Amino acid sequence: MKAVVFDETLKLDNNYEKPVPAKGEALIKVKLAGICNTDFEITKGYMGYKGILGHEFVGVVEDVNSDDKSLVGKRVVAEISYGCHEPDCEWCNQGLVRHCPNRHTIGIWKKDGCFAEYITLPTEILFEVPENVSDEQAVFVEPLAAACEIVEQLHIQPIQKVLVQGDGKLGLTTALALNAYNYDVVLAGRHQNKLDIAKAQGVKTILSQDLKKEPVYDVVVEATGSISGFEDAMVLTKPRGILVLKSTVAGSKEINLAPIVINEITVLGSRCGQFKPALRLLEKERIDFSPLISGVYGIDNAIEAFERNKEKDSLKVLIKFDK
Repeated sequence: MKAVVFDETLKLDNNYEKPVPAKGEALIKVKLAGICNTDFEITKGYMGYKGILGHEFVGVVEDVNSDDKSLVGKRVVAEISYGCHEPDCEWCNQGLVRHCPNRHTIGIWKKDGCFAEYITLPTEILFEVPENVSDEQAVFVEPLAAACEIVEQLHIQPIQKVLVQGDGKLGLTTALALNAYNYDVVLAGRHQNKLDIAKAQGVKTILSQDLKKEPVYDVVVEATGSISGFEDAMVLTKPRGILVLKSTVAGSKEINLAPIVINEITVLGSRCGQFKPALRLLEKERIDFSPLISGVYGIDNAIEAFERNKEKDSLKVLIKFDK
């Protein structure tokens, strides 16, 4: 089968061995997959991963290695991690497999990803896609679930003001998700054309340079991925407010964390989320991800798709496996 593989270099392998489902696993024919910034970071050495990349996809189940064949023929998406399920694993026992120290993460850690014609995955992490949700919308379920994770972790009151910083894929998706939950949310970013995508779906927007550096927001979601964004977020969060870190901020610059102590700000890390809430939002057509799609490439042009993903004006680049 054809697969996009990283092993010191990124390449398209036309003869990668087709996987065979183990007991309890499904064989899935991938239809559409999305390139994430994490995929790009892996090509720079993140996690030390080697293998098939990709963790955002929608596909059709062709076979299941169990007596229950009910998923065969169904269109599905999959959570990106699954745990060890050992009897003494406290994380798996609490349903928090994303924190299991022995977890497998699709296309990132210990498990081949979805940038291939076929993938095998445990049926426990598969979710059927509602009929009215297109492939182009379903492929966004994983990043949407990550945005919905904020609502799972944090009780946002209807009267509270929320600011999302960053108009990239992560910030846009987070703002659209919180707006779909009817929160009072503002999206701040540096690119008017990207802000307009959110504005067209009812999100209030503002250019970052027009933000008054005052502590007026009850909840600030940092999605810029920059140290300066984190520093601004501390200033913009009200005393006793919540600062949600949605992007990983890495760097060697010293950061003055005194505002967190002085203003008694709670810092909340937020990563992956559950798929069911995200699928409900898509089924109810509360969000339209079509404007975020910057390009669709066939599997034969997957390397070109990665190059397109690097461009500054790019939001979401998709790889299509159906002819």
